[in-house]
Amino acid sequence: MHHTCSEIRAASLSGDCNWFFEALRGNFGLKKQHQECVRRRAKLSIAMNPACGDNDQQLKAVDDCFEKCFADTAPFDRIP
Repeated sequence: MHHTCSEIRAASLSGDCNWFFEALRGNFGLKKQHQECVRRRAKLSIAMNPACGDNDQQLKAVDDCFEKCFADTAPFDRIP
């Protein structure tokens, strides 16, 4: 859970899911694009760790803690 939350926060706060970068990658959407990018990048990061179980466990871990961890923007007031 801690690793998953760290990956969600990293994807959200790093700027990698900025609209411009996503458009360059061909991932263009108008509705909740940032959230979809964060979910996708967190799942990819978790998948790189062999200790995180199989694909179903990884997806469940991201889905279970996504809302709470995505909302956590500390030490920032908002998503930069």
